[in-house]
Amino acid sequence: MLLAIDVGNTNIMFGIFTGEKVKACWRVATHREQTEDELGMVIKNLLQHGGIDWQEVSAIAISSVVPPLMYSLEKMACKYFSLEPLVVGPGIKTGLNIMMDNPREVGADRIVNAVAGYTLYGGPLIIVDFGTATTFCAVSAQGEYLGGAIAPGIGISMEALFEKASKLPRVEMVKPRRVIGKDTISSIQSGIFYGFVGQVDGIVKRMSRELAVTPKVIATGGFASLIARESESIDEINPLLTLEGLRIIYQRNRQYP
Repeated sequence: MLLAIDVGNTNIMFGIFTGEKVKACWRVATHREQTEDELGMVIKNLLQHGGIDWQEVSAIAISSVVPPLMYSLEKMACKYFSLEPLVVGPGIKTGLNIMMDNPREVGADRIVNAVAGYTLYGGPLIIVDFGTATTFCAVSAQGEYLGGAIAPGIGISMEALFEKASKLPRVEMVKPRRVIGKDTISSIQSGIFYGFVGQVDGIVKRMSRELAVTPKVIATGGFASLIARESESIDEINPLLTLEGLRIIYQRNRQYP
């Protein structure tokens, strides 16, 4: 079995694959100071809760945008699973041609998403990932990673609003009943929700013009299902896209049972 680990700035996703099938997945909060022992026990407890024998894990693949955690993750893989993990980074076979001025600048999560998106859906393709940042990645019909856009994510945008505007309360992130809010809470919810819907549709529309084709648009990330339901441009939601990308990249670099 493959243990796929996607480390984001806000959450860590763990997924267990048997062949090409995901057997279980979990999401936990990211803590940059976690040690290898803390990570090891968290993973073992999750596996136990899912009825999975940790000794059946035969491979580990990691994608991370949080450098301070990489040392702990690699130590954890060695100490608790006796495995050397595959870490997505320079030198790893992805099957994509990275058409960026400096390919090393592209975040591992964006590459992994692009690999999964192109493999599962073909191209041309735009992937919208609603994480700590909202990222937009364009992939050509030939499997070239063309680049994209990065915007502040929904969570940090809401926090910035509440921290800088002292009279505005924290609100639940839900779709409001109407755009024109009748009180402060519904007005904030309307501005955040429809503001991000408009951002997604606007950027996808402009990217599509530059591609000169109509791409398939895939959404992933924590807020994907909420925003995608109102978006006019998103075609499909795949909450496990990054984990699928880790599985595919591992298969292209090593084989596992």
